[in-house]
Amino acid sequence: MENDLQHYHILSALLLYPEPELVAALPELHAGLAGRPQLLASLAPLFAHLADQDLITLQQEYVQTFDRTPSHSLHLFEHIHGESRDRGQAMVDLMEEYKKHGLEMCTSELPDYVPLFLEFLSQLGDAEEAGRLLGDAVHVLAHVGRKLAANGSAYAGVFEVLQSLSPVAAEELSEPPIQDMDEALETFGPGADGVEPLLKPKAGGAQPINFYPRGAAQAQRARA
Repeated sequence: MENDLQHYHILSALLLYPEPELVAALPELHAGLAGRPQLLASLAPLFAHLADQDLITLQQEYVQTFDRTPSHSLHLFEHIHGESRDRGQAMVDLMEEYKKHGLEMCTSELPDYVPLFLEFLSQLGDAEEAGRLLGDAVHVLAHVGRKLAANGSAYAGVFEVLQSLSPVAAEELSEPPIQDMDEALETFGPGADGVEPLLKPKAGGAQPINFYPRGAAQAQRARA
């Protein structure tokens, strides 16, 4: 039976660094969305861009778009927590969510890397659960999509699609705290176990994954 969550796999692939294999697979990826014309309409500019540009240009543009422009970062928690201590706990929680569904990370990427998260959704086998998790993350994804659209990037179409798939509407994000690992080490020092402070779980047991904007997170806690 065809995986009805394969669109998440296709969206994940489209957000990867352009390699010859990705460009060669574009017709297959496009065909995989043949039954989803609304999704294809949003993604048409990106498919055309990836097909029409030479590989070196695509790679240079990708680096400029995602690696050198913080507001376009493909790391979800960077847009909520910056490099604060909360980001480390959120990473731990997300890895536990992956493990809970029987999936182990086999990559050097951080767990909040958007293509990795979307690949995870594609493998869940449960559309309702995938929608729930996407709904948690959509606030951040929509934030990135708005930044990309404002800068005229064809990649904005991926995030437009993700908003359309989400069962909840995206909320605005506040600006993340400004703090990097060097600053944290200088302020707090490594722990007794040598773990850098921003990667250590908080004391007090497991905390929920925080994909929410701060205002929404506070409202969630108030209702708890």
